[in-house]
Amino acid sequence: MILETERLILRPWRESDAESIYEYAKDPRVGPIAGWPPHKSVDESLNVIKNVFNGPECYAICLKTDNVAIGCIELKLNGHTDMTDRDDECELGYWIGVPFWGKGYVPEAVRKILHHGFEDLGMTTIWCGYYDGNERSKRVQEKCGFTYHHTCNHVSVPLMGETRIGHTNILTKEQWKNTLL
Repeated sequence: MILETERLILRPWRESDAESIYEYAKDPRVGPIAGWPPHKSVDESLNVIKNVFNGPECYAICLKTDNVAIGCIELKLNGHTDMTDRDDECELGYWIGVPFWGKGYVPEAVRKILHHGFEDLGMTTIWCGYYDGNERSKRVQEKCGFTYHHTCNHVSVPLMGETRIGHTNILTKEQWKNTLL
């Protein structure tokens, strides 16, 4: 499946994306705020493509101008998220390289994948979270219609070997439809 917006292509991952993803995922401003350490090599990025970015609804975020991967967006379906155990609910996750921050690409990608989730996959609810201090992610979720659900004060972040405060937001299909009006 390939999804398109005005400026973006959301497409399946390719092994050939490893170099471009390493370029953005090695930046310490990207991964740690989202709960994962900076990538240390192209081989590590290739391993992530093969073993982490392998979900059925995981997409490379690419600019239409060159179709080069600059970030990731995923709907984590039941069995791949701890936010829900229902087949009609899923979790949204995303990140994008620093050179592309502040240009509206993530909200654009999120809006497209929300449409896909609600209309094509039949989701009734999409969950999304962020760690305390990740104001960029919080703003994306607010812009896209998510509303606050709860906060957990002791969330394990195993890839970083620490515990954080996690905030969880929710968007129902009905709420999403109202954002389109």
